[in-house]
Amino acid sequence: MNGNAATVPVGTSPAPATSLWRRSRRWVLPLVGIAILGLLLSHAHKVDWAGAWHALQRYSPWLLLGVLGLATASHALYGCFDLIGQQHTRHALPRWRTWAIAVTSYAFNLNLGSLVGGIAMRARLYARAGLDEATVAQIVGLSLVTNWLGYGLLAGGLFAAGAIAPPSRAPIGAGALRAIGVVMILLAVAYVVACAVLRGREWRVRSRRLKLPTGRLALVQLALSATNWALMGSAMYLLLGQQVPYTTTLGVLLAASIVGVITPIPAGLGVLEAVYLALLSGSVKQGALMGAVLAYRALYYLLPLAGGMVLYLFLERHAAGHASESEFTTR
Repeated sequence: MNGNAATVPVGTSPAPATSLWRRSRRWVLPLVGIAILGLLLSHAHKVDWAGAWHALQRYSPWLLLGVLGLATASHALYGCFDLIGQQHTRHALPRWRTWAIAVTSYAFNLNLGSLVGGIAMRARLYARAGLDEATVAQIVGLSLVTNWLGYGLLAGGLFAAGAIAPPSRAPIGAGALRAIGVVMILLAVAYVVACAVLRGREWRVRSRRLKLPTGRLALVQLALSATNWALMGSAMYLLLGQQVPYTTTLGVLLAASIVGVITPIPAGLGVLEAVYLALLSGSVKQGALMGAVLAYRALYYLLPLAGGMVLYLFLERHAAGHASESEFTTR
């Protein structure tokens, strides 16, 4: 795919609705985040923090080490998402550097939000490596599609099978949830089919040429993403002491993830805990449940962030020492 974007016409102006959203989101999203965070904090006194602390103390070092291994494998697997983008765009950046940039941005993404980690940091590190904006946009776009492709397949399967029962006060019933699950599966399958059938066709979106990956790459996207989400579910399953079926644990994790995405709070702080309390409070003691969530946050979010900081410094230093080698273009 050609990485050079055409010039946007000077007279082009955004649609009124889009312009209004751009102006209003600067204060709407922060207000929503503050409201949700305030709601969570108002219920913090109801949480059995003492029980959570005792649950954390009862974890064996071997269990925590095993969960850390699953978290490490998940982060390493996520790094392969950008290798799919490299295969698609044919850019000349070394694979190890592409993988390292993806892993670094993922660690920051989890803790500081997608705008900082998923987009801004990726853009900076790839720009420092010499890639143009259009190529970076394609890599980031394919990474996002890969992540949510596997999510849609797994969540859709769990919803369609009735593995997740919505709370009694939820605005959506079990039947509607099953229907949503079927739609999610069909969308994932439709993407793979479209990539296989429409191979080679290009579309122009906002003056940029876009092309779907091959059907083979689409299957790789689906497999990598589904495996990554399954690893995340396995980590939480072990921390919960296998008291909850794996399918239920995975389903709650998937639900918490999507809520965290639409809630503008860095690292989904408090959101993960709130979703687990809402959906599993009747199956696991609150102390044990909160202990598992806090341990998961430490092992999957905070420790990888420390590793991400080390990788970031290494990548910046490498870019500074190899500035002349970064003056390449996509193949």
